Amino acid sequence: MFRFHPLSTDTRQGLLHAGLDPDEVAEAVRSFVREDLMGGVDVTSVATIPSGQRSIATFTARGEGVVAGLPIAAAVIEAVCGDAASRVDHLVVDGSRIAPGDDLARVTAPTSLMLTAERTALNLLCRLSGVATLTRRWADRLDGTAANVRDTRKTTPGLRSLEKYAVRCGGGVNHRFGLADMALVKDNHVAAAGGVVAAYAAVRSLDSNIRVEIEVDDLDGLAAAIDAGADEVLIDNFGVDDMVRAVAYRDEHAPTVRLEASGGLTLDVAAEVAATGVDYIAVGELTHSAPILDIGLDLDEIVD
Repeated sequence: MFRFHPLSTDTRQGLLHAGLDPDEVAEAVRSFVREDLMGGVDVTSVATIPSGQRSIATFTARGEGVVAGLPIAAAVIEAVCGDAASRVDHLVVDGSRIAPGDDLARVTAPTSLMLTAERTALNLLCRLSGVATLTRRWADRLDGTAANVRDTRKTTPGLRSLEKYAVRCGGGVNHRFGLADMALVKDNHVAAAGGVVAAYAAVRSLDSNIRVEIEVDDLDGLAAAIDAGADEVLIDNFGVDDMVRAVAYRDEHAPTVRLEASGGLTLDVAAEVAATGVDYIAVGELTHSAPILDIGLDLDEIVD
């Protein structure tokens, strides 16, 4: 059985500062490394690397984008190698724009254990940096408007909190994290409850304080959702002209209600949609379709 190490106080504090739960991250990285080890050992590293050898290696960008996940990659290194035996020096901070050849972090650790941790650390770092990079493209298109790009629950199972962190690193904002922290009344809920008003009332009877968003697909539905008391309205598959009408109706009748546009929106129309005055643009692809950002880890020096 592989022996994992607890995360140091400094690493835990860094994760907390990033808005992440250190215990959740520690549990996740242990699970991911266990998957790689398959109940055994890293046979290649154990066979080829002298016992006691230590090395310095560098995480280096091989593509252009936005980095996210350095504290998580460091947590992988520390969980495998131990705080006393390893050190990770961050050379940039999450959210930084990076270019090919940029050094991101330097690792000093036992060579064999570092290479055991390498793929898990890179998988997470590349995945999260890809999410941050795609999010930044959207955020840049919305620059100068009042709209924010917003993620969804279309996340990789087991990676939701990390992928939503990456969205924040890229300049986006998070929607609800799960089914319990906010109510989102969609068309199926409306149909099952017997209408928008009935669905809203049912949610409020369960929790009088929870924030409620209602999905609608036309202007009549928008009016019904606002009249019912929704805090937010998801205007789904509206054309740009109807988005303008929706914003005008909201501004006149309930200016505190937030409007979120969704429905197959692309970067090509991002600025046009933002100009209508909606508050959020929901983009599922931030987490379900972002390509990775290529990052490598290369040994620089054997120190002993």
